[in-house]
Amino acid sequence: MADLPRLNGVIRALEAGRPAFTCFQPAEIDSAYAISTSKFDGVVFEMEHNPWDGKALRDGLQYLLNRAQIVKSGSLSPAVTPMVRIPVNGVEKGQWQAKQSLDLGCYGIVWPHISTVEEAYNAVAACRYPRLKSAKNFEPAGIRGDGPGGAVRYWGLTQQEYYQKADVWPLDPNGEIFVILQIEDTRGVENLDAMLREVKGIGAILIGEGDLGQELGFPRQYEHPELLRHMAQVVDTCRKHNVVCGHPHVEAGNCERILSEGYRFLMCAPTRSYAHLDKARAAAGVK
Repeated sequence: MADLPRLNGVIRALEAGRPAFTCFQPAEIDSAYAISTSKFDGVVFEMEHNPWDGKALRDGLQYLLNRAQIVKSGSLSPAVTPMVRIPVNGVEKGQWQAKQSLDLGCYGIVWPHISTVEEAYNAVAACRYPRLKSAKNFEPAGIRGDGPGGAVRYWGLTQQEYYQKADVWPLDPNGEIFVILQIEDTRGVENLDAMLREVKGIGAILIGEGDLGQELGFPRQYEHPELLRHMAQVVDTCRKHNVVCGHPHVEAGNCERILSEGYRFLMCAPTRSYAHLDKARAAAGVK
């Protein structure tokens, strides 16, 4: 089977050695319309703090598509890669929500509140199909159920081509599924080194600075030294294991600092203008 081009724009950016620019957006038609012509590499449909609605997510995926853009680009992939943050915390092991999201065609899953090796393992396993124990890179052993009809159509591939691409990156260099774990408490910070050492297939670590700040006693004080110290520990641990680290609140006033600290998965404010995104891209030297 011939090699297929890279479909996931977030992975494409990271492989090119530049930051990936993303944002949170509600899974709504108007939001998808607005973001579809932007310069974001990806969008995370926010369904942790919004109701879980599979039909709304499906609509959001469809309204990201632009036929003229697809034809001009020569690529089957949307200009902005769709991902989703599922509602359940890591300890709840929301395998079914990850499965449904992937079956609709999402290219990535953001897992909130991952605090242990077991939770990290479950997150990656839920995004992989089962395979024989003799298979290369068997662990984490996949548990995703087989029903990707919607994803096959959305990705524009045959079913066998989809199976070839529907594995987690970078464990599978040809994989298109991007697994993002949110570290949002001190327990997760303490266990991160073990997670990254023992669980392969984690695409990025995204710091949940809001919840982490709540636990530390400094809610929504994003520049508090104690919060920044814990965040720096996460960045250092990710750097040690060569795993992408993400920041959830990139704005015009902090983007240069965030880039200098080593963050590579950048979530800009989802505003009607793209001032934060434009400033962050300029700071990164990306046109």
